[in-house]
Amino acid sequence: MCGIIGILGKADGTPVAQDIVSGLKRLEYRGYDSAGIATLEKGQIVRRRAIGKLNALQSVLSTSPLPGTVGIGHTRWATHGGVTVENAHPHTTERLALVHNGIIENFAELREELIAEGVTFQSQTDTEICAQLITHTMETQNLGAEDAFAHSLKRLRGAFALAVIIAGNEDVMLCARRGPPLAIGHGISGKEAGQMFVGSDAYALAPFTNHITYLQDGDHAIITRNSVEIFGEDGKPVNREMVVSSAADTMVDKDGHRHFMAKEIHEQPEVVAHTLAQYVDPVTGSISLPDGTFDFAKLNRLTISACGTAYYAGLVAKYWFEEWAGLPVEIDVASELRYRNVPYAEGGGALFISQSGETADTLAALRQAKEQGQRIATVVNVPESTIAREADIIFPMAAGPEIGVASTKAFSCQLTALAVIAIAAGRARGKLSAEEEKELVGALLAIPRLMSDALKLAPAIEEMARDIAKATDILYIGRGVQFPMAMEGALKLKEISYIHAEGYAAGELKHGPIALVDESVPIVVLAPFDRHFEKTISNMHEVMAREGLAVMISDAQGLAHAGKDVWRKIEAPTSHPLLSPLVTVIPIQLLAYYTATTKGTDVDQPRNLAKSVTVE
Repeated sequence: MCGIIGILGKADGTPVAQDIVSGLKRLEYRGYDSAGIATLEKGQIVRRRAIGKLNALQSVLSTSPLPGTVGIGHTRWATHGGVTVENAHPHTTERLALVHNGIIENFAELREELIAEGVTFQSQTDTEICAQLITHTMETQNLGAEDAFAHSLKRLRGAFALAVIIAGNEDVMLCARRGPPLAIGHGISGKEAGQMFVGSDAYALAPFTNHITYLQDGDHAIITRNSVEIFGEDGKPVNREMVVSSAADTMVDKDGHRHFMAKEIHEQPEVVAHTLAQYVDPVTGSISLPDGTFDFAKLNRLTISACGTAYYAGLVAKYWFEEWAGLPVEIDVASELRYRNVPYAEGGGALFISQSGETADTLAALRQAKEQGQRIATVVNVPESTIAREADIIFPMAAGPEIGVASTKAFSCQLTALAVIAIAAGRARGKLSAEEEKELVGALLAIPRLMSDALKLAPAIEEMARDIAKATDILYIGRGVQFPMAMEGALKLKEISYIHAEGYAAGELKHGPIALVDESVPIVVLAPFDRHFEKTISNMHEVMAREGLAVMISDAQGLAHAGKDVWRKIEAPTSHPLLSPLVTVIPIQLLAYYTATTKGTDVDQPRNLAKSVTVE
């Protein structure tokens, strides 16, 4: 995840550049490959950037210091465009400087439009689109910076956080949030008085202030040294609570959430965007995998293995590899695979999935497959881990640190990485055309925005969870790619709420599980409007006929066809049918989370569980 810091410093002329560096250092845990700072010197924008770690930027600053009492800084994880100084943030025009986290989904069409209007671009990033669009709007519509900013936000599609400083105005900073988190720090008293701050989290702002206002999704703000005006998604002024943060006491702050799990659920639009950016070229609509990847054209079988939630990600991927690539997939939990006498195919490939990269059973299964001559790949969140070191190929995720024991954002990033690998395999095996690849890439790039939309379901799901929490048994059902999601939903619920839950293929209900159904049993039905919809709904009506309490998670079209007697409905955003797990994941996580908080369990550290299982 990228990091943002902005400071409206004291008007006494004290430079803010070194304080910005200090804040950026506290964001290093998010990962990055370049960094930069822009300030205003007598109203003019000045900028310093460097690739690599912050010491490279500090070296630049030591020989070419930045004056200025207002500035913005950024640590960039390359998304659109390679790791170069030209692509590093901040991006500037004659009118403004801007930093950005996230992904601008429609940047290609906006870029073409602006080029046709005579705008010249200096980078390959989607971020520069924002800077040029705001500037172009100021100049062509004769608007002030604040109005041009608000107007431009309406044209941007995607999940993003922005901070902007304006040439000639040393008492204002603009910021916006649509997906990735953004916090405003207030200078209240003492040495912090007369200053204001913006940061990706409260931990980054802890050296300066502990008085924090968290922007909500869709908000944008106008900040001066003496005031903050916040506007909601509809453009109308809103009040957001200022809280006292304890972020100075912990490395990773909860960003105003009650638990790390809640924070990590809400980080998913951002981390999925960053994971996509490692593989996807949004301009060409194509996917590039790391060097040394499997020769999918010659691969006759792929073995996938993992544990727990990662195993369910692999199960979803099995559908993708078989659908898009026509590639036979063998999958098993690692604790079983390692003890089976597996007849691995000669020259075959094996793919292992792990958040920590230290999962004992997964590592043992990997070593066994390697002994059998398999080429080893891994989808992993920690590139320095044992599993990553022992693999031949690493498909990295960009989830960042995951503190909550129950995996949320790591699972979504696993799915994201697996989706792009499966699409690339389909191209290599001649099962997908370039046009089909481009269509799927477009659907993937829409996922962060759809996730942000799904997060808006939180209040309704929280209310619903009060009834779910009364249950002692819950069933989850789904078909196709939603079958593994049913098992994942059940796992999430039982591991943090301690309610017994099971996930089943919907077609298996009549083969036993329907015997459990009565008026006290909720059945969570995962049924997007896809080719399986009618059969899944038929199964839902079977349990409703036996007084089961149907909780239906579907899109608008699916809910419209569901009938009026469904006990509870959750409307998820409409997505590509095969990529629907990346949207469904949000409501099933929120349902588990709010059920657990209703029951008062320890959500971040559930009983008997550890984050990384490093022994059998």
